[in-house]
Amino acid sequence: MFTGIVEERGVFADAVECGTPNSPLQRVSIECSTVMDGTALGDSIAVNGVCLTVVDILSNGFAADVMHETLRLTTLGTLIPGSVVNLERAIAVGDRLGGHIVQGHVDTTAPISSINSERVVRISLSPDTLRFVAYKGSITLNGVSLTVSEVGDCWAEVSLIPETLARTTFGDAQVGDLVNVEVDAIAKYVDHLLTPYK
Repeated sequence: MFTGIVEERGVFADAVECGTPNSPLQRVSIECSTVMDGTALGDSIAVNGVCLTVVDILSNGFAADVMHETLRLTTLGTLIPGSVVNLERAIAVGDRLGGHIVQGHVDTTAPISSINSERVVRISLSPDTLRFVAYKGSITLNGVSLTVSEVGDCWAEVSLIPETLARTTFGDAQVGDLVNVEVDAIAKYVDHLLTPYK
């Protein structure tokens, strides 16, 4: 479980094929420092909003195994050496919940369709995803907990403050970039509970 409050920006170092023919995966290496404080094998770290398990502690970061399905369904499959990523360690019991409840389970990827001069970012979303997005509700984009500032028929917007631009990869975001999207978990559970009654 995460909060969507990014602790540092790391660097995607490389990915190598591993696993077995019946269970292929990639081992990815992430260069970082802050999130390594107290991190042990088996701990969870969100990389651009994707929950990954630490399988190796490196001198300058960590390695994690990623299934091909995850590479296909998230932006992790598009990373190249040198790509900058948002990182957050799993929340500990008793920590402040500064953002909102984030699972690290990406629901979809979506393109940035516009960024205006006031750093309002518009994301194109399908109706299937938008049904879980509420005005002034929470959404996670690339692992960042954000407040929805406007919702349209095929898009949602978030307004980025200077602190978010400085501490996350959104400071370098461009129109056309794909982002990992996780909608609010509570909205998904409510929808699931109400489905039999629709």
